[in-house]
Amino acid sequence: MGLKILMAASECVPFAKEGGLADVVGVLPKHLARMGHDVRVVMPRYYRVGLEQYGLKLLPGVLTVPMGIIGNQYCGVYEGRLPGSDVPVYFLEHEGYYGRAGLYEVNNEGFLDNDNRFIFLSKAALELPKMIGFTPDLIHAHDWHTAAVPVLVNTAYAADPQVGEKPTVLTVHNMQYQGNFYEGAMDVLDVGWEHFTFLGLEKDGEMNLLKGGLYHATVLNTVSEGYAREMQTAEYGWGLDGVVRERAADLYGILNGVDYEDWNPETDPHIAACYSIDDLAGKKLCKRDLQRTFGLPERDDVPIIGLVSRLVKQKGIDVLAEAMPRIMALDVQFIMLGAGEPWSHFYFGDIRNAYPDKFGFHVGYNNPLAHQIEAGADFFLMPSAFEPCGLNQMYSLRYGTLPIVRATGGLDDSVDNFNEKTLDGTGFKFRDLNAGALFDTVGWAVHTWYQRKDAMAELISNAMTRRFTWEDAAEKYEKLYHRALRKRLGERAYTQRYGKQ
Repeated sequence: MGLKILMAASECVPFAKEGGLADVVGVLPKHLARMGHDVRVVMPRYYRVGLEQYGLKLLPGVLTVPMGIIGNQYCGVYEGRLPGSDVPVYFLEHEGYYGRAGLYEVNNEGFLDNDNRFIFLSKAALELPKMIGFTPDLIHAHDWHTAAVPVLVNTAYAADPQVGEKPTVLTVHNMQYQGNFYEGAMDVLDVGWEHFTFLGLEKDGEMNLLKGGLYHATVLNTVSEGYAREMQTAEYGWGLDGVVRERAADLYGILNGVDYEDWNPETDPHIAACYSIDDLAGKKLCKRDLQRTFGLPERDDVPIIGLVSRLVKQKGIDVLAEAMPRIMALDVQFIMLGAGEPWSHFYFGDIRNAYPDKFGFHVGYNNPLAHQIEAGADFFLMPSAFEPCGLNQMYSLRYGTLPIVRATGGLDDSVDNFNEKTLDGTGFKFRDLNAGALFDTVGWAVHTWYQRKDAMAELISNAMTRRFTWEDAAEKYEKLYHRALRKRLGERAYTQRYGKQ
C-alpha cells in the first residue's frame, strides 16, 4: 500500500544546494515514487530558483502562516516537479525571507533572522496540505531547518485534521548545525513556554530547534550507521549526544545512495574518455587530460592524488595542511578543487607556487572539473574530522580511483581497508586525526601504487564493482516509515490500516 509522504527541507537538487542534504531530498522522493508512494516536497523559493528555468506555476490563493508574536505572514506557492519525475515540489514565495543571494548566509555571516526564516518554513509546510488538498500519512523533516515540524505536529498542530499528531521522521545530516537562537524565538514558534525546558527546546539558555526535533520526532535517522553511533558520543554529538542516547532505540542509520546516471565512467560526458572495469584504457587518457588541465607534466609513471572538498576544518583541511610538505616530498602529483576558509586559499596557493610541477589547485567548485578529477586521479583523499555520509568516496569507487579516508561515519561504512595478504579491500583508511597518520596512509597508498601493481589491479576491480544505490536506500526508508507509523498508531490500528508489512 502506497504511503502519502510530505517531505520538508531547506535544500533540494537541482534547485538549491549547499551540502549532501540537497542530494537526498532531490533523489530519494523519486525512488519512493517509483515504489508507489505519493511524495510531496516543500521548500523555500530562493531567488536562485528560476521560475521559467524550472517551469514553476503559481497556485491560486495565498498561504497564511501564523508566526506567533509576529502575527500572520503570507506567501505564494509555486508548484514544480523534480526533474525526470512526477514528484511535486512546492516552493514558498516570500521575498522578505527568501529573496536573498544566499541560502543561510552571506560572506560567512549567517542571516540574523534565520530563526524566523525556518520557523516560517516549518509552519508553512504544515499549512500547505490545506491548500493542496493533501493529507499525509507521515511527515519527513530534514536537519535543524525543519526540526520544528515534529515539535509543531505534537503541540500547536496536534488538533489539525490533516497533519495533527502524524508520525514524523527527522533525518539528521550534520549534528554540528542545530539552529540555536535567542529564547525570545519561542514566542514566534508559539508552542508554549512549557516546552522551553532541558527536556525540550532549551539548551544553554537558548532555543535549540534540533534538540526539540530530536525529542519530538517519532523516529530519527541519519545518513550512515557509523554516524548513528558517533552522534551518541561527546566527540560528535555537539552537546546533544545525551539526547540522542535517550532516543537510541528510535535511531537508524541509512547510507545515502549514488546517482549512477550522473556518476558513471562508462557514460560520463565531462571526462576525456569513457572507460569500464573491463577496459581501463580510457582512464589513462583521463589522467593525461587532468594533468594538462592543471598544467602538470604529463606522466603516466606518477600517481595523482585528488581532492574535491569544502576547505574547512570539518573536512580535515587543517590536518592536510600540516602534512602537505611531507606529501610533496613524495614522487606524486596532487590536484585540489574547492573553496572555504580564507587561510586555506592562501596556504594551498603558496603550495602551488612552491611545487608548480606537482600541485594543481582550483579555487571554487566546478562540476565538470570534479568529474575529471574523479576519473583522472589514482587516489582520492578525504581526511574528514567527521563525515556523516560522504559521497565522493562512493563516486571514487565507481571510477576506480581508490579512496584514502579517515575511518569516520559514512567513510568508514563505505570503504573497506586494504588487506595486503588477501588483497581484499577498496581503499586505505586511518583512524587518528593527525598529520602523521594522514601522511603514513598516503605513503602506504603511494607505496602500493609503485610496488604492488597486482594489488592495485585487484583493489581497482573491487572498488568498481561496489554499488551504493538509491533503490536500496529507498527500501530502507520505506521500512523506516512503517516503523514510525506502527509506533504512532499502535500495532492493532497499524495492521488494520496498512496490513502486515
